[in-house]
Amino acid sequence: MGKPATANDDLPSEFQQVITIDEAVDKIGLGKFQHKVLFATGTCFMADSVQVMLLSILTRKLQREWEFEESLTSYIASCLFAGATVGTLILGPLGDRWGRKPVLCLAAVIISIFGFVTALCNHYLALFPTFFCVGFGVGGLTVPFDILAEFLDTESRGTYLLLIKYFWTIGSMIVPVLGYLTIELAGSWRLFAALCTLPCLLSLITGILFVPESPRWLVSKGKNEKALVILRDAAKDNGVDADIAFPLNTVIADEKMEEATFADLLSPRWRKLMLTLAVIWATYCFAFYGSILTITRVFDTGEDGADEDFDYSAIFLSSAAELIGTTLAIRLIDTIGRIKTLVGSCIIGGIGIFALCLTDEKVARWVQICCALVARAAQMSMACVAWISTAELLSTEILSTGHSAVNACARFGAVFCPFLVDGNNSLAFVGTVLLIVHLITAISGSTLLETKGIAMGKAILLEEARSQDNAEDYHKMEGTGAFA
Repeated sequence: MGKPATANDDLPSEFQQVITIDEAVDKIGLGKFQHKVLFATGTCFMADSVQVMLLSILTRKLQREWEFEESLTSYIASCLFAGATVGTLILGPLGDRWGRKPVLCLAAVIISIFGFVTALCNHYLALFPTFFCVGFGVGGLTVPFDILAEFLDTESRGTYLLLIKYFWTIGSMIVPVLGYLTIELAGSWRLFAALCTLPCLLSLITGILFVPESPRWLVSKGKNEKALVILRDAAKDNGVDADIAFPLNTVIADEKMEEATFADLLSPRWRKLMLTLAVIWATYCFAFYGSILTITRVFDTGEDGADEDFDYSAIFLSSAAELIGTTLAIRLIDTIGRIKTLVGSCIIGGIGIFALCLTDEKVARWVQICCALVARAAQMSMACVAWISTAELLSTEILSTGHSAVNACARFGAVFCPFLVDGNNSLAFVGTVLLIVHLITAISGSTLLETKGIAMGKAILLEEARSQDNAEDYHKMEGTGAFA
């Protein structure tokens, strides 16, 4: 850890209040400050979901309008996920090097610019680089989640973090509404694409206005005094007396750390955990995005000569089911725990999408909608736990890099899901593959460490103390706030 920071060294050590960053974050409380950060970072998630939902609708719409081969829609869709894979490998580590806030703003700028460029495309070939660049920006959206996590105390972190997923769902619900108003009523897919950039612009504005740099990141870089200023401001915003919470002689324990690299993630200490998380993220993301594309395919009515290209109401309802999934996750993670919630959600989600794929035109529409509702609700719960467990398992010095690495695995997995959902494959085959992938996620998730009630990044330390049968170290950690 190194020696404490040297601010106020002129005071005798017995008169200096030396606290850890975990203790400092606990002191600011939970209130208006976190609400503003939640709104700003949540809009980033909204921008991500809007682009994915736009992709699922727009590629099928343009395939019919521009009359290119249907198989090309899979390649176009894969470009967004390929861009996200590259983006997260570049922007994520920059979050550990430059800081969280600059990368948040950069990602929002990239998505906003190229999201609008989508509306200007005149040929399907132009969609390839455009969606790749949009995806590159989307790749930076693990950083906003990490910022929010680093401003939360141990007790409220798990539940509060999941609120960010409501913004994802709102974005998913906005897209079919915009699609109906612009594509069906106004007859303009360009207007549809242009309006879908608004959440990106909102995330940029709110990020600049409401999100300071992460104090945890500042402390890890030895910028303790700057971290203390931000913490005092946050305390005031929450109605906490900053002079009482952080007297002028307060010193934050020095936690200078080396910059993390991807090679560090494969060190003996982190290798097993990172490989497990990589499998979980690759399979969960394949299943999650594959299900979104599958549901859009099931409710695609354009090929049947219907008045509308899609059953927008069914797509809207399936997206709204994510509200149920997030709410269930909030209720369950602090009762039955993260891991049981993850495993159960994976199994139910896989069964739901498998059942949907076994339906046909002879089955009542409401049955298909119910299957889609179950699948999307369970998959959102699954996604919630994957994000939270990852943020809680990784320590500050590798959080952004590690989160980006597993997110890259997720996006890489998603690259292949458009080819699975391609119309040349039967829905029964698609459903079977998605069910198997869900089960792989469940099995991998069952091996993770439970992080309920444990401070960020401390779970692996506790596990090391247990595995080495070092009761003395274990009990020392109990007394330092490793447990809530």
